[in-house]
This record gives sequence, structure tokens and C-alpha cells, in this order.
Amino acid sequence: MNIQVQPNTTLNNKTGGWRTLRPNFLHDKCTACAICQRLCPEGIIHQTNQANAAGKKYFDCDLDYCKGCGLCADVCPFKAIVMEVDEK
Repeated sequence: MNIQVQPNTTLNNKTGGWRTLRPNFLHDKCTACAICQRLCPEGIIHQTNQANAAGKKYFDCDLDYCKGCGLCADVCPFKAIVMEVDEK
């Protein structure tokens, strides 16, 4: 049997259902540096049209596709993302 997986299929298949941790974006701490967006392996972090108290359009993610890897929280220099237990 030969199984081939096509790249960039995450957005076609909702993969967030088996996640145990989820990112919590602390919008007031976000400086809109976009490091989390650039380094997300799934490409599901996006900038919103809403601004925080500092006037920065903060980031959020699509939890339908987030696998809970925590890379976004690890790379955020402002600790604006924390990983929490996903209560489904």
C-alpha cells in the first residue's frame, strides 16, 4: 500500500478536535509583531480587525484547525499567548 499525503491540507480537514492544549491570546499584551503568525506550522493565526487598548490590531487563531503545539506561545516575546487545557 502506498500512502501519499498532500501538503497544506490542514485547512481542508478540521484537526483541532484532538487537541489537549489551546492557545489563549491575551489581546492587551499583543504588540502585533506577527511572530506567532509567521511561525505557526499550520498557518491558522490571523490578524483581526479589532484593536487593543494600545491601538494594535491583535492576533487570534482558528481553533478548528489548531493542533495545540504551543509554538506560538513559545515564540511570543511579550507572553501574549498562554497555553491552557482545552475544555471541550
